[in-house]
Amino acid sequence: MVRPLRMPRPRRTGPSAGHTPDPGFDVVMIGSGLGIYALTRAFHEEYGVVSTVVAANAPAPMHRSITCTVHEPSAGGDEGRLAALVEIAGARPAGRPALLLCNNDAHVEFIARHAEVLGEHYLIRVPDLPTVNLLADKASFAELCQQHRISIPETVVVDFRAGQLPAVGELPFDFPVVAKPAVGGPHAQIRMPGKKKVYFLQDRTELKDLLDRLHTAGFRDRFVLQELIPGDDTAMRSITAYRDARGTVSLLASATVLLEEHTPEALGRPAAMITKDFPEQLEQARILLDATGYVGFANVDIKEDPRDRSQRFLEINPRIGRNNYYVTGAGANVARFMVEDAIHGRTPTPVVGLPSILYSIVPTWLLRRYVLDPAQRAQLREVARRRTVNPWDYPAEGLWMRGYAQAVRLNHVRKFRKHYPKPSATGF
Repeated sequence: MVRPLRMPRPRRTGPSAGHTPDPGFDVVMIGSGLGIYALTRAFHEEYGVVSTVVAANAPAPMHRSITCTVHEPSAGGDEGRLAALVEIAGARPAGRPALLLCNNDAHVEFIARHAEVLGEHYLIRVPDLPTVNLLADKASFAELCQQHRISIPETVVVDFRAGQLPAVGELPFDFPVVAKPAVGGPHAQIRMPGKKKVYFLQDRTELKDLLDRLHTAGFRDRFVLQELIPGDDTAMRSITAYRDARGTVSLLASATVLLEEHTPEALGRPAAMITKDFPEQLEQARILLDATGYVGFANVDIKEDPRDRSQRFLEINPRIGRNNYYVTGAGANVARFMVEDAIHGRTPTPVVGLPSILYSIVPTWLLRRYVLDPAQRAQLREVARRRTVNPWDYPAEGLWMRGYAQAVRLNHVRKFRKHYPKPSATGF
């Protein structure tokens, strides 16, 4: 195992810190929202790059930011997106390298499907399509973890692919249970009352109701039922990794979640985290990435089981993750790992572990309401005093963006009052 390289305290970077205005390469990203903005900010901080963001109906922050310019495809769907990317490439100087990034499972699949065409114009670092499909499928992921003796929640797969309503026998674990699609795409395409990203089922009646609704809505893929690991949001862990084209995992960073979002469309997304090392789980993440021949950024979700303190792997997402700025904010700018790999063809000294910082997109006073454990509350106070980062709070941005960052914080107050007004021991 590579020994951790402790990162220094983050320094101010970007054009104002003396970087060359033209770093000699361009950056193009697909998508929008916080996860993409955090990436554009990272490239702007480290290299002074103004990224091109390809997105239809991009929100105002993407149009207002100094970190990017927005290119809206003239047509929709994959064909329109592919045409836009080829058009952008054709307008660039010949021989000038360009990186292509995204931060969405569907966009990763899109790049992997069209890697041959896009590879003629861009430097790409995403896993190939078989690896994307393997990791995106929660049923296959469970099998992979079992092969490598990595702890996961007990799992039962429910298969709708034959077009019949599947029968579910006695479960090997008690209710309540967690239910979620094995692959997100087929579930996203159906219309169904009460549709959620993840379902928490209290008894067999609720399970039968969900299966009936899925079948009626035309769902024809697999669903996984999992043992609900006890514990609130603070039992969640997050790992961010990068494995380069030479097979070296050059980044392994981790954090403990303090609070997740609780709106139906964003359930489970971290809203606040403290960076913390989990050496055994970081090494297990490396094993999984090496076993699949992975290339690019990955994000791993883990939950600690309070009954035996085991760390249960939940999933590997084939992207860097929406909350990737916790890594950059702690001093390991995520842009550097891809640039060193794809532009310079070299592996930097691997980074394993980060200094302790607070990453939060909600007001600290609100966050303190939801952290119930006295030791965690004390740690929160201590770390928040030292360093707190919010990806929307970029000092180089203008007044409008600073106002937007404040509006986002206040909007989260409203959301938590509506969807999770009081903290609970289970997180729901």
